[in-house]
Amino acid sequence: MNVRRLIPTAAVAGAVALGLTALSACSSSDAAEGGGGDGKLNVVASFYPMQFLAEEIGGSHVSVTTLTKPGTEPHDLELSPRQIGGLSDADYILFLKGVQPAVDDAVAQAGVKNTVDAAGLTTLESHGSAVDGHDHGHDEGGEHGHDEGEGEEHGHEGEEEAGLDPHIWLDPVKYAEVAEGVGASLEKADPDHAADYRKNTDTLVGELNALDKAYETGLKNTSTKTFITTHSAFGYLAERYGLAQEGIAGIDPEAEPSPARIEEIHTVAEKSKATTVFFETLASDKTARTLAKDLGLETGVLDPLEGITDKSAGADYIEVMKSNLTALQKALGSK
Repeated sequence: MNVRRLIPTAAVAGAVALGLTALSACSSSDAAEGGGGDGKLNVVASFYPMQFLAEEIGGSHVSVTTLTKPGTEPHDLELSPRQIGGLSDADYILFLKGVQPAVDDAVAQAGVKNTVDAAGLTTLESHGSAVDGHDHGHDEGGEHGHDEGEGEEHGHEGEEEAGLDPHIWLDPVKYAEVAEGVGASLEKADPDHAADYRKNTDTLVGELNALDKAYETGLKNTSTKTFITTHSAFGYLAERYGLAQEGIAGIDPEAEPSPARIEEIHTVAEKSKATTVFFETLASDKTARTLAKDLGLETGVLDPLEGITDKSAGADYIEVMKSNLTALQKALGSK
């Protein structure tokens, strides 16, 4: 476990409060640069999946900055005092609770009226934990989609304690639900441009629906349903398309797997006829390559899309998700 996660909550809250008190008037902070002075809605996004939504839906009416710079592993983000202070100058904040503890704390202290938690716009589920590394959420029957329950509230009080998986953006259907909610919230925050926000939301949702259909068709008939990955970020995707994710570690990409889990992966790989061990671009590939070598398997990249860099297999969310589909089709033996 990364030692930065062990900082006492009280100490973090104190640092956040201090940063906000001392720097709330700093309009030139890293988080808020470029907004406000040009008449655009000053939007702060927590990391890339939120940034993409804000930019695609906001279009020319928003100035979007992100708290997580390209190439930074978002789960362990540490905010600078300027970023913390600058949050209070935002017109609109879009984040995803449960991914970045430092952001969760800072947003709670910022007091911005138009603050949207994307986790509250869909239903979160449990797909295992960072302790045992297991994926418990896939549908062995391979049925496309799942019942989210009529009348079920989207609240996520205590989600981290309950072990709920925050990686909703890797399921195009859930991401489309979030996009709808973001669009509606932008209409409310900036009613003068509501028609444009609605139009942009409809366009994006259409693209996400097309992506969903591509995944459904492309992964319908495969030689195996099991894929092995270092980062258990693909539980929603696996459930949506009838696959089985086997994470070497858990939801934390930096967590070290136990010897027992490594042995378990060996057994699963043999029984499922898995062909590939996937790793990602923003975390070490050492464990994946070692395991693949031991098992005589291939390695490949399955991007959890937590950030776009020059190493990404695409320029934006849609392009990288299409690359992920191609990688999965090859690894699973798509027919």
